[in-house]
Amino acid sequence: MELTASSFVSLLVYILTFLLGLPGNLLVLIVYIRKARKHGATPNVVYALNLCMANLALVSWMPVKVAETVLQGWALPAAVCPVYSFFLFSSVYGSSLILTAVVVGRYLSIAYPITYKLYRRARTSCLVSAILWLLVLVHLGFAFTAEGGGHFVSLSEENVSACYENFTQEQLEVLVPLRLEMALLLFLVPLVLSAFCTLRCLVLVRHSALPSDGKRRVLAIALSTLVVFVVCYGPYNVSHMVCNGSPYTICPTEEELTNYAPTPARSKTSEWTDRDFARVHHRPWRTACHDGQA
Repeated sequence: MELTASSFVSLLVYILTFLLGLPGNLLVLIVYIRKARKHGATPNVVYALNLCMANLALVSWMPVKVAETVLQGWALPAAVCPVYSFFLFSSVYGSSLILTAVVVGRYLSIAYPITYKLYRRARTSCLVSAILWLLVLVHLGFAFTAEGGGHFVSLSEENVSACYENFTQEQLEVLVPLRLEMALLLFLVPLVLSAFCTLRCLVLVRHSALPSDGKRRVLAIALSTLVVFVVCYGPYNVSHMVCNGSPYTICPTEEELTNYAPTPARSKTSEWTDRDFARVHHRPWRTACHDGQA
């Protein structure tokens, strides 16, 4: 069976994601581990490490995605399917929540610098990260209960084995509302929160005493993070909200490409969380904006 144009594009995206994302995230991970050992962990380092681990969980399974696309079906043992799906979905939703925590932390450091500094501890960031990952794991646990003892491997209309694509009516009764709830709680709410914090950051920085080049740098970092959030997670989650208007349907998986393609950008975002933003975060403009709090 020959590859279609869309399958060829998907294959290209998966290969590039693996070739760029794996070494990029490993490099960032090594840099931050060394930094934590040398200077001690900071909240930004904790979040960056979590983002790297989430990205690595995604790109490590790209060879399986490539094989699935080339063979146009699932050729691995059925028991591998739920493990494979678990890492993909946990990476998508976990990284989106961690990225939201980064954006919120940036806003608090600008809007309430003195108060935020009192609670700015690596231990607190570890606790926040653990809670966010637990939230993702609970939702995925409910999703996997829908398989009813199976492995989500079934035959497609072309009589080819597929992983997590074709579902029974009983499975859809659990998965459809759950996917909608996950799209709302794990994407839409973080998106609104990230957009609010980013816009507030833009306003505060614009009226600050920071030099013009510093303002442009902070604005570029803040907007880039929001763009990465929308591009990485938007199409896939929006597809679930749109397709759930039709009862018991699961959308096609082409939207998943947007989760994979910007993985190298997400590793770069984790670099920004500590290196660039923290640099301008300590400039005198903070107190100039908030002399009342000082």
